[in-house]
Amino acid sequence: MIAAIKNYFKSHLSQQPSIEKGSAEAYDLWSANYDNQPGNLMIDLDERLFGSMLDKAAISKKKLADIGCGSGRHWTKIFNQNPKSLTGFDVSEGMLNKLREKFPQAKVQRITDDLFSDVPDAAFDVIVSTLTVAHIEDIEAAMQAWSRILKPDAEIMITDFHPRILAHGGQRTFKHGQKSIAIKNYVHPVYSIIELLQNHGFQIASRRELLIDESMKHYYLKQNALAVYQKYKGFPVIYGIHLKRGHVA
Repeated sequence: MIAAIKNYFKSHLSQQPSIEKGSAEAYDLWSANYDNQPGNLMIDLDERLFGSMLDKAAISKKKLADIGCGSGRHWTKIFNQNPKSLTGFDVSEGMLNKLREKFPQAKVQRITDDLFSDVPDAAFDVIVSTLTVAHIEDIEAAMQAWSRILKPDAEIMITDFHPRILAHGGQRTFKHGQKSIAIKNYVHPVYSIIELLQNHGFQIASRRELLIDESMKHYYLKQNALAVYQKYKGFPVIYGIHLKRGHVA
């Protein structure tokens, strides 16, 4: 995701091909400098999008699970809303170690399967998951598991790369030494994720997509990628969905 948008469409650019790795291995490698990415478009957009959803969520005194927590980018603003507890789940031990450095008392658990087999039913009130779900291969099984570990009156907040970006060759990439590493992604249409959760009693509270627009142009200019900007201006780049089980006001 370094120089994020320039890397979405590597097939259109004459750069060295990326080496694709699975999520756990890739994020272990990336964890050393993941928190040091000033001017990263996707991280900046995710901060904006997730922050707006969090402001409208009822998480005070609730038990939260952050699935794909990484290094805990959002944890300070989550803690500012006074949850009862916050547990981080991630496939990468390297990222979890970074999270522990920042939050020494953190509750964390390494994901070993997408079914969360070692997590009891109805253990949490809220799941948050940012820039993560496209790493999950079996999204149907994962959404069933998420629904199982949530209480009957629960909320889910998800952000991620827009599937249209991924379907057109977009990649999450970063530099490791002299190599470009791409992280394995799967394309899950937003409507399919919503339908899967609706099958478990969730309703949409809000849905938002951010499109590549003039306000993002400076990210491209900084990466000498104006041609990419001009080609994909108006393209959806990130989405956020907030769902609730029970009454939706």
